[in-house]
Amino acid sequence: MLMDKSVKDYVLQVASKEPTPGGGSVAALAGSLGSALTAMVGNLTIGRKIYDELDSDIKKVMDENFEELQKSVEKLSRIVDEDTKAFDEVMAAFKLPKDTEEEKKKRTDAIQAGYKVALEVPLRCAEECFKVLKLQKVFADHGNVNAITDVGVGALLAATGLEGALLNVKINLASIKDEDYRNEMDKKVNQLLKEGTQLKEDLLKTVYTRLG
Repeated sequence: MLMDKSVKDYVLQVASKEPTPGGGSVAALAGSLGSALTAMVGNLTIGRKIYDELDSDIKKVMDENFEELQKSVEKLSRIVDEDTKAFDEVMAAFKLPKDTEEEKKKRTDAIQAGYKVALEVPLRCAEECFKVLKLQKVFADHGNVNAITDVGVGALLAATGLEGALLNVKINLASIKDEDYRNEMDKKVNQLLKEGTQLKEDLLKTVYTRLG
């Protein structure tokens, strides 16, 4: 399991001649770290004086978001490993026999199905990173100001995880022949990227404002 390796070993494996872990795995790690950093800000805020002075409705949102961020850390950490396996079905399909017309059709269908499976993992990663960007707002607005730069770095990492994952969606999507499916996914990718980028920019604006 990649997440059981030391940071040094993981980095060295990314830098090796092996094709995995690649960009998708690294994108998930970035998202996980972004979520973890924001959870740290939650730990440095909740239960402290700054927290006690907040309105009850803000406290409620912060508490709920804090719990969700910790779930996101776990989900994205799992995807770090899942991404390396996501392309297995495509590779297996390419190895199917293609001697007869029937075998060729079966192989083509399996390859197409495999590409759809392969993009599901990075899509889940992107959607989770998008969720993290939304969860970070209350910490940017009301988190411990001494840790406000950690919210900023967390936002940058979550946005990197989002866009990096979407790049992996798009490269698999390019091999899918189903035009309706491709168009539908393209719309989803573009929407996630547009809204995610805006969330990141809004978060950073708040961070820089609170920095003074």
